[in-house]
Amino acid sequence: MNMSMILQNWKMLGRLYRKGCSANRHFCSRAVQTAKKYEAGQCIHGYRVEKVEPIPELYLTAVKLEHEGTAAQHIHIAREDRNNVFSVGLRTTPLDSTGVPHILEHTTLCGSEKFPCRDPFFKMLTRSLSTFMNAFTASDWTMYPFSTQNAQDFENLLSVYLDAVFYPQLRELDFMQEGWRLEHQVVNDHGSPIVFKGVVFNEMKGAFASPEQVYAQHLQNSLYPSHTYSHVSGGQPLSIPDLTWEKLRQFHAAHYHPSNARFYTYGNLPLERHLELIDSLVLSRFSRVNTDTSVPDQQRWSKPRTVTVNCAPDNMAPNPDRQTTVSVSYLLSGITDTFEDCTLSIIGSLLTSGPTSPFYQSLIEPGIGADFSPSTGYSGDLKEGAFSIGLQGIAEDDVPIVEDIIRETFDKVIEEGFPQERIDALLHNIELSLRHQTSNFGLGLAVSIAAVWNHDGSALDALKVTKNVEKFKQHVKEDPKFLQNKVKQYFKENTHKLNLIMVPKEKYKLEVEKKEDEKLQQMVSILTDDEKQKIYNKGLELAEKQNEPEDLSCLPTLRISDIEKRGEFIQVSHSTPLNVPVQLCEQPTNGVTYFKAVADASNLDTALLPYLPIFCNVLAQMGAGQMDFRELSQEIQLKTGGMSAASLVTNSHTDPLSYEQGILFSSYCLDRNTSDMFSIWSEIFNGVKLTAIDRLSTLVKMAANELAMSVAQSGHSYAMTHASSFLTPAAHMKERLGGISQVRHMKQIAEMQDVSPVLEKLALIAKQLLNKNSIRCSINASPEHAQKSVNHLETFLASLSGSSRGAGRILIQKSDFTATCEKTHVELPFPVNYVSKCLETVPYTHPDSAVLSVLATLLKWKYLHKEIREKGGAYGGGANMGGGLLTYYSYRDPHVMQTLEQFDKSADWARSGQFSDSDVNEAKLFVFQGVDGPISPGEKGVDLFLQALTDEAKQVHREQFFDVQKNDIIQAAHRYLTPGNRPSAITFIGPENPATVTDSSWVRVSETESSDMPSQQGVV
Repeated sequence: MNMSMILQNWKMLGRLYRKGCSANRHFCSRAVQTAKKYEAGQCIHGYRVEKVEPIPELYLTAVKLEHEGTAAQHIHIAREDRNNVFSVGLRTTPLDSTGVPHILEHTTLCGSEKFPCRDPFFKMLTRSLSTFMNAFTASDWTMYPFSTQNAQDFENLLSVYLDAVFYPQLRELDFMQEGWRLEHQVVNDHGSPIVFKGVVFNEMKGAFASPEQVYAQHLQNSLYPSHTYSHVSGGQPLSIPDLTWEKLRQFHAAHYHPSNARFYTYGNLPLERHLELIDSLVLSRFSRVNTDTSVPDQQRWSKPRTVTVNCAPDNMAPNPDRQTTVSVSYLLSGITDTFEDCTLSIIGSLLTSGPTSPFYQSLIEPGIGADFSPSTGYSGDLKEGAFSIGLQGIAEDDVPIVEDIIRETFDKVIEEGFPQERIDALLHNIELSLRHQTSNFGLGLAVSIAAVWNHDGSALDALKVTKNVEKFKQHVKEDPKFLQNKVKQYFKENTHKLNLIMVPKEKYKLEVEKKEDEKLQQMVSILTDDEKQKIYNKGLELAEKQNEPEDLSCLPTLRISDIEKRGEFIQVSHSTPLNVPVQLCEQPTNGVTYFKAVADASNLDTALLPYLPIFCNVLAQMGAGQMDFRELSQEIQLKTGGMSAASLVTNSHTDPLSYEQGILFSSYCLDRNTSDMFSIWSEIFNGVKLTAIDRLSTLVKMAANELAMSVAQSGHSYAMTHASSFLTPAAHMKERLGGISQVRHMKQIAEMQDVSPVLEKLALIAKQLLNKNSIRCSINASPEHAQKSVNHLETFLASLSGSSRGAGRILIQKSDFTATCEKTHVELPFPVNYVSKCLETVPYTHPDSAVLSVLATLLKWKYLHKEIREKGGAYGGGANMGGGLLTYYSYRDPHVMQTLEQFDKSADWARSGQFSDSDVNEAKLFVFQGVDGPISPGEKGVDLFLQALTDEAKQVHREQFFDVQKNDIIQAAHRYLTPGNRPSAITFIGPENPATVTDSSWVRVSETESSDMPSQQGVV
């Protein structure tokens, strides 16, 4: 996975079987307590302890070690958390754009010395109870992390990961499959044309289909032009074919050595055992070497530079004449100075975050553009930090205007500084973030320290957020112009400044395709007959290898017997203050109160339904009571971690023709601010200001722009949502409120010159839903604060109009809904496709539901992965079961009809029982990864609250998984996957396709067509 994309969006505790560590609380506590007793200089299994530091604000103790034989670095985070994490990171600094670190990341996981089977990484996904498994490629580091709550599973995965990273086989056929290759379009047809294939090749073609990604990549390459950051670590599609197998092996030899490695462990398992295993499995076999992988500082410019680039027009964007992007970016200080990094991060947020920030007011509110430019704000992901500010969705002629506004805004900040309440609000959010618990906390820490540690900075200092914040407060107190002087230093006086302009070009896509074709023809034209024959033979060899049955006996695995038969039962209580149903779940929340509420929308006027997502989007951003939108935003930042609303559609778990429709309100705050949080909700419910036309227009343009960009990144999700909309009423409503239909609807509204009719509709929604007529609430809080939270909630409820009916979940019955078999091609000019096929099945409580979940897992990992990813070259593909549907999908796929054929063949494979009992057990293990996945304290009891899904019902479902046998799956495959037995629907999103043009059974939807809402069956 290319981390250069993940890092831009990474803004990222279930049950452990009782025989393991979670059952022995004394053992776990002892492991954490022992960590506090280590001393600098102490030697443990070949390691020397360098430092031991408690970090109380994060409830952890950090131990820093160095391996004496190899100089490998190791940080262990001891914390009372069962979700234990391991990662090994390596500094990987490419000096070209062939994608060598990215392709190496993929190929490394394809087989190793101890585990020579094909793709042991993917095979372990079904032999484990991992809560996370993946690998990341960033611009200058590669990381291999996993997490699990099971002690034996931890050791199993550790052995596989270590062998993969340090002893990979790096076979040529694996390089061809994962990276790139020349191969005949039809592998066994010598007469078919030779084309480019490869998983990473197609992945990166899909990645650069997004104008946002194109811009972000050019920004990095242009701001840091002198070394590794001037290249595309993930791989530029036209440069990927320049990478040879030998260069890949050389890159591994130069970068994948323990002396260049940084090991990380986290959780409540004993450090000694981790060190013992890492030393015996890897480090004891290596000697220290001098690795030269460091990144030099970027040479500073003496004067600013301007760069202009092109991209493809975004056909989903609201205004075709306003698609230019411009930003001004600055190279700042090195990130290893963690205080300066913290200070710049705070300044970046003060400048850009929220409606009260100066750049929001100067750039967003005037309506010059649709939203901030990609990568806006401070970034500390590379060796030296950067700050970027600009706009996207502007007219090309407005570029100088935007640049002038940016300069003037900096001047104003230097002159006036930041209001103290802005600083207080930001510091409050930092305090709250330290207390707010997530289910993947340990993994988040690993990613958060990766950049600093990668450049030899102090990872432990990077964890000391409170220390840096206190130092920041002291500087501000001692020097009233501290922040203004920093802004002047880094932005006014900084000559390392880049003006980047991106202008859409109508023929951009054709030019890219032409360049790819020219590259292909150039490579093919110089091939000798012998080389062409070798390509043909290699294609056959790879196909034969991909089809070979594998002996997986070398891989470790857990057993179904390792899983506890009884799931976790979460204690909740219920009350009805003012006749409103309230669920209370007492949890150790670190002094944070979590609130959720659902307002029933079953009786909302049909004409208002398409506007429900817009209503949710703007509800907390328009002002309320005596506060305008800026004052409301400021109050929310000062008192909460954010207040949100989202349209909600949840399936009935018993009836496929029933569903709940409503709005989900969510917020959380420090316990001391609970009263204030509910006061803000009271102001919103009783006095939301739905009158400001300009404000609504601004928010709509931002939302429409965000939705338009999301299609290129999440096309498979949109395809799945659209295909499912033909089969169940709940899925149909989800498409209307969150699918391609909603993207088009938002585009249509963003194009309106006068949005006052929209305001009128939003006011009607507020009148119907913002009351206590049909609302239910939930609170998760610590036992010592629970009753106070309920009391504050009662005060909020008392302030609302209406009279509660005391009803809980209200279901809409759609007995007249008729599932239809439809095939839809949503034409968008992407270089790859997103394909989905959905079949109607059964709801959650049906006995076949558990069987179908195991079947979907078998289809994904035992058939579709090989056919769609390994052989077909798509970045991903699989099958899911849920919501009364079995859904196939593929992601960044070079094929459509071939993929649909494989969906059908997978059904034949399942019906014929071409899988073993051990395959079934592995599929069950994978299912239990989700069933027993981590749940944070703030999310405990959410299934009961949102879906009325009791622990008893979940336990019945759990036991059904244990009982699933091979014959049950074969019978289910016959019942549900036999053609004609069940309604099915197909949708794919992608470029023009000859098959859908000539076949009249396909409905083709062009991106230029109207934004009309779908019919009952979901047609766009």
